[in-house]
Amino acid sequence: MTPPLTEKLFAREAKFVAGVIIIEQMPVLTLPEIAFCGRSNVGKSSLLNALMNSKKVARTSRTPGHTRQLNFFNLDDVLHLVDVPGYGYAKAPKHEIKRWQNLLMDYLRGRVQLARVFLLIDARHGVTPEDGKMMAMLDDMAVSYQLVMTKADEVKPEALESMHKKAMAAAVRHPAAHPDVLVTSANKKHGIDALRLAVIDALAGRK
Repeated sequence: MTPPLTEKLFAREAKFVAGVIIIEQMPVLTLPEIAFCGRSNVGKSSLLNALMNSKKVARTSRTPGHTRQLNFFNLDDVLHLVDVPGYGYAKAPKHEIKRWQNLLMDYLRGRVQLARVFLLIDARHGVTPEDGKMMAMLDDMAVSYQLVMTKADEVKPEALESMHKKAMAAAVRHPAAHPDVLVTSANKKHGIDALRLAVIDALAGRK
């Protein structure tokens, strides 16, 4: 059963605050932040919309690399959710890819109010070498993060179980990673309540 606090928080409408293209545009905000990142085309925007019970807060696209800036959303003046540029394959010029990858690194490295990063893993592919590099980078920056598997509805149960076990094994090898790996499907709304509880847990960890 989802606790009342969680139901109340995610029943609110998330409000767009700012879109940041360069680090100098970073807004002065004091609320705790929860960031969502992952490889391009991992289903980040769809998962954010499911999390916030909306179809239009985060823009979705079939073109990998659609998110090219840091997007901040205020949730009931309790926290900010941050949609960050994807890494890996993207249909964009190389200089653009480098720009938004640098933006992501600058944000992760220097944001003191960042409570947790949810690192999204495509359940169809599991933890890729690019995901492993991101995990190592987050370890080095001492940024707390948690793996969240996406698109679980597109994987057969046996394969999903195997991918989940491998992701759990990967997580325990990284000092900054939360040991629990969530399994979600934005289309089927599977695991969304568990993700919401994890957000609340991350906020509680800052108190």
